[in-house]
Amino acid sequence: MATTQDRPLKFGVFVPPQNVVGLNPTVAIRRAIELAVHLDRLGFDEIWFGEHHSGGSEIVASPELMIAAAAERTQRIRLGTGVVSLPYHHPFQVAARIVQLTHMTRGRVMFGAGPGQLPTDAAMFGLEATQLRPRMEESLDIILRLLAGETVSHKADWLTLQDAVLQLAPFGGELDVSVVGTVSPSGPKLAGRHGLGLLSLAATDPTGNDQLPVHWEIVREEAARTGHTVDRSAWRLMGPMHLARTTAQAVADCEYGLRWQYGYFSHISPSAISVPDTTTELAHLINDTGRGVIGTPEMAVAQIRRLLDRSGGFGTYLFQGADFADWAATLRSYELFADEVMPHFDGTLAPVATSYDRVVSESDSNRAATAAARVAATAQWDRERDAAATT
Repeated sequence: MATTQDRPLKFGVFVPPQNVVGLNPTVAIRRAIELAVHLDRLGFDEIWFGEHHSGGSEIVASPELMIAAAAERTQRIRLGTGVVSLPYHHPFQVAARIVQLTHMTRGRVMFGAGPGQLPTDAAMFGLEATQLRPRMEESLDIILRLLAGETVSHKADWLTLQDAVLQLAPFGGELDVSVVGTVSPSGPKLAGRHGLGLLSLAATDPTGNDQLPVHWEIVREEAARTGHTVDRSAWRLMGPMHLARTTAQAVADCEYGLRWQYGYFSHISPSAISVPDTTTELAHLINDTGRGVIGTPEMAVAQIRRLLDRSGGFGTYLFQGADFADWAATLRSYELFADEVMPHFDGTLAPVATSYDRVVSESDSNRAATAAARVAATAQWDRERDAAATT
């Protein structure tokens, strides 16, 4: 499929977070806020914070609290719930909290919604995994009506609203809303049905990658059926990356947590891979299958171009915010990405490269013109000196 990309890409990080168990949890939570500050300084466009309640690795329970803290420490980066697990919350409370955040952030907040990932979370709420998506869809419909200013009455076996209406409208009148999609058609269906953005969190997993064109067609089909307009700029694709100056250095950095993270995934995802015995083998597997990039900025550029070609075009690339490397190496990875990858896709590199190419292509005339100017300047000086000597 040919890409239809006709606008600069945006970039962000999707932070569940996924920390190596054993790291001080207080430090881990603080670092998620510090990461938002770091990304803001580097010029990243977005950061998303997750919600989980078990597992010991993804220890943020409230993305709204993370956004409130990060908003006071950042200037321009947008801040998203990645995601609120709707079956665990009353929809009126979710809508009211998000609207409050739009005012606290002066419109920088984004609302991401999903059904909840971990069965162990659902079990603590007395829910079966099969109940999550239906409840998420029911809740999302209510939330969208509330955000639109409607008065909502709704009764179900798990919630009741009676003439419910929000006392605030979203700051600026609009709110960026997205739903999660992985492999099944559920997320794309909701995105199209309601005219929302789509967070494709398995975009580089071979199974999820295969579904990208299919998912966008589902979005378009549902949008057309329900009278909504959708745009690829609201489509976000996530994938794992860790960058260093060389692939060998990137692999060495990932001795810290790459195998641990993929071992953790194997306990929660049916599409997880078997983890090889060494970090080097795992890094090669990730690179060779297109699952991610453990390597250099040049490899990252190639990966994003593959995603553009496969998807037909999207709006934002999101890093998977996992502890593959230690904190210092992770920060450096984002710096390399901002310095050497983002400019290839955000429109900033093209005029610089054009200017450079023009100078290089005219090198002979440039050198000749500079040499002639030097000769003329010397001659001018000789004339001025001679004139001064005769007066």
